[in-house]
Amino acid sequence: MEFAELIKTPRVDNVMLHRPFYPAVEGTLCLTGHHLILSSRQDNTEELWLLHSNIDAIDKRFVGSLGTIIIKCKDLRIIQLDIPGMEECLNIASSIEALSTLDSITLMYPFFYRPMFEVVEDGWHAFLPEHEFELYAATTSEWRLSYVNKEFAVCPSYPPIVIVPNSIDDEALRKVATFRHGGRFPVLSYYHPKNGMVIMRSGQPLTGTNGRRCKEDEKLINATLRTGKRGYIIDTRSLNVAQQARAKGGGFEQEAHYPQWRRIHKSIERYHVLQDSLIKLVEACNDQTHSMDRWLSKLEASNWLTHIKEILTTACLVAQCIDREGASILIHGTEGTDSTLQVASLAQIILEPRSRTIRGFEALIEREWLQAGHPFQHRCAQSAYCSSKQKWESPVFLLFLDCVWQILRQFPCSFEFNEHFLIMLFEHAYASQFGTFLGNNESERCKLKLQQKTMSLWSWVNRPSELSKFTNPLFEANSLVIWPSVAPQSLQLWEGVFLRWNRSSKYLDEAYEEMVNIIEYNKELQAKVNLLRRQLAELETEDGIQESP
Repeated sequence: MEFAELIKTPRVDNVMLHRPFYPAVEGTLCLTGHHLILSSRQDNTEELWLLHSNIDAIDKRFVGSLGTIIIKCKDLRIIQLDIPGMEECLNIASSIEALSTLDSITLMYPFFYRPMFEVVEDGWHAFLPEHEFELYAATTSEWRLSYVNKEFAVCPSYPPIVIVPNSIDDEALRKVATFRHGGRFPVLSYYHPKNGMVIMRSGQPLTGTNGRRCKEDEKLINATLRTGKRGYIIDTRSLNVAQQARAKGGGFEQEAHYPQWRRIHKSIERYHVLQDSLIKLVEACNDQTHSMDRWLSKLEASNWLTHIKEILTTACLVAQCIDREGASILIHGTEGTDSTLQVASLAQIILEPRSRTIRGFEALIEREWLQAGHPFQHRCAQSAYCSSKQKWESPVFLLFLDCVWQILRQFPCSFEFNEHFLIMLFEHAYASQFGTFLGNNESERCKLKLQQKTMSLWSWVNRPSELSKFTNPLFEANSLVIWPSVAPQSLQLWEGVFLRWNRSSKYLDEAYEEMVNIIEYNKELQAKVNLLRRQLAELETEDGIQESP
């Protein structure tokens, strides 16, 4: 298919652009295969380049022959175009609708994008499972790399290489895979060096109504326990939902077959419930006419902060079991690709200082989201404005990033990255020139040949010129476990995402710059103090030598 077939009117003059925080500007609107571009002949006017894949929905209005298109973006921005001529307006609108909803992944911009920067590091090979395993291999010999899923034959949503207990062979893993939802047998997510406890994750067991069991599954899970120790199974569904799953062939671990494990149900919402929550929240944030009571009731009705609280509470429970009780954990919900990954990732941010660095956090996203099979292509297909909702769309990753921001806000000196880093990840998960978030799992990415045909987001982010934008000036390495508060009073609306286009951040940006300047000046003064101390010490030493007989 040629893009030209979808573009009915490639160019229109005298289009008026209205967007947040910029004065209205008149210019020429151009449509390309991947971008909507508006350029003005006025000096010092920034051009608008908008990826079609960033467009969530459009509305059309007409007053006489003047047409207006309101573009609602996946990054929550709203842009208005006033286009002279009804036919041109209708043509532009239908072209945008067609170009923003392309079915084929290979027609998306990452397959056409050619970087203008020098690639210093290939992001596709920056966080390989073998490298991650080396970090554990130095402290324990109880785990091994398994290549049982080499051709994605055992589990289509797992990577080719996984970390499993040393005592469990590949044949046993194949049997366990038939007993777990989607073939997602328990694998290592995190090893706690302080006491050797671990977090594992998997899909639900397929016990069904007959109480089916699998000896190999029981052996695999028990292989992670120390002698005389108990473990906890954190099921991210309510007991009621877990019991209902048995009627569909799913279920949960029976105490009789897993006597050393205690099961805890923590209800975390998923799918359309989260999508509806996002829609209500964004709607509340965009309505500037609210009274105080109405705003607070709409914020509460969205339930967004309630979801944040549920996820953070469960992550804190996991971290507590690992660090304070010395107990290992298995986490799963139904598929093990959504709430399971939220909880496992956040527990690591609480427990592990490395996950709070830029590269450590990138490794976490790569390992616990991309390689772990979170279906980004499905979940991030639409954002808060699209009306034709599919049942698989859900802001699971955005919720996770919001939870990280909540912790970052409570521990502003313990993270090497800043809020801009999290917002950048949100934007690229929904629309990007990079191939990192394309596809639903490693198997799909392999078939699409993304490593050969697209650029990795990490290749761009990890260049020194970009890293400086995402580095937290307050960062001081903290080797301790951090315990965030999950009290309702401690959780706040993430203004950097949800109010970004409604309220100017000019003064906050100025304050941030001033803070950076103060920190830099402080470093300079500290360096001068250290130099003067050294000089003083040298002078005192010289005096001592001269005075000695």
